[in-house]
Amino acid sequence: MCYYSITQSAESRSSQSHKGKCCCPALYQPLVVSRVRAAQVLIVRLHVNIKGIPCYPICSVSHLFFLPPLTRMAQWGAIFSIIAAIGGAALLAAVHKIDEGHTGVYYRGGALLTSTSGPGFHLMLPFITTYKAVQTTLQTDEVKNVPCGTSGGVMIYFDRIEVVNYLIPSAVYDIVRNFTADYDKALIFNKVHHELNQFCSVHSLQEVYIGLFDQIDENLKLTLQEDLTSMAPGLIIQAVRVTKPNIPESIRRNYELMESEKTKLLISQQTQKVVEKEAETERIKAVIEAEKVAQVAEIKYGQKVMEKETEKKISEIEDDAFLARQKAKADAEFYTAQRAAEANKLKLTPEYLQLMKYQAIAANSKIYFGNDIPQMFVDSGPAGASSKPSAAMDIVGEQILDID
Repeated sequence: MCYYSITQSAESRSSQSHKGKCCCPALYQPLVVSRVRAAQVLIVRLHVNIKGIPCYPICSVSHLFFLPPLTRMAQWGAIFSIIAAIGGAALLAAVHKIDEGHTGVYYRGGALLTSTSGPGFHLMLPFITTYKAVQTTLQTDEVKNVPCGTSGGVMIYFDRIEVVNYLIPSAVYDIVRNFTADYDKALIFNKVHHELNQFCSVHSLQEVYIGLFDQIDENLKLTLQEDLTSMAPGLIIQAVRVTKPNIPESIRRNYELMESEKTKLLISQQTQKVVEKEAETERIKAVIEAEKVAQVAEIKYGQKVMEKETEKKISEIEDDAFLARQKAKADAEFYTAQRAAEANKLKLTPEYLQLMKYQAIAANSKIYFGNDIPQMFVDSGPAGASSKPSAAMDIVGEQILDID
């Protein structure tokens, strides 16, 4: 075993015997490299056995400058590789990603930092700073197997209660600071147990299982939201879904029997309602048919009345027209007769009448001549008028002679 000084020259080292000669520096192999603070030196432990002579040199970083170029380059490459690996690991630990719908919170030495981050890539101090991603989108927390004691002392269990909630991003820091990143355990899971037991303790089994079961989810939602508004503003309860609770088997059978009887009663009631509805429907149909017939009869009667009124009006119009025609005809005849009378009054003078008389005599087939012929006519007029008939007779006689 030999130990060489760093300042020993290469010539003096080469002149040493094999008994004290160290192994070739080109055969140096770095096995363990560790860095202690800024002033720490690189220690290379070599296990080389040349001709049975082990050599354990202890070298500093400055010893690298006395090595051959290839060996020195290999040593520097190894150092740079180690530094690059350490830097890459540090960078990999510093870079982190926050998914969409989450907000990042940071811890340093267990203390919550005031800074938060949104979705994307971010940097932090490696190895001393840690982070957690808090979901801010809609999520569903399932509270399972929740025991609940009713006011009658019966213990029932709710298999699953689903609480749909979301966290406002601006409230992430305050809620994580007050209730840690697992805030839903304190604010939702524990509160659901408490509020559900509060509800069951003041209601009977029948109310919890049947009567008020449809109100449990809404009541639980309102109660949770009321408490969260004061304790953790920014945590919003969207909905609560409660499954049917598990009750003791004997009670469940009684409820099933009761439900069966209730179902039969409901069926009979519904059947009765159906029969009543059908009868009501038939009655309504009969009323509708009767009203229809009455309306049709009324319409027909109205039509007949309208027809008669129309005929009456037509008859009145025809009568008025006939009366007008007859009146016009009578007026015309009266006017004709009146005018004829007026004409006759002007026409039928004694002379004209005498002429007509002689025309009538002239129309006879037999004519008697003689001295007494004029005597066959009776002249009732005055003596002075006898000369006019004589003149008329003379005219008639002349006309007769003209005929001959």
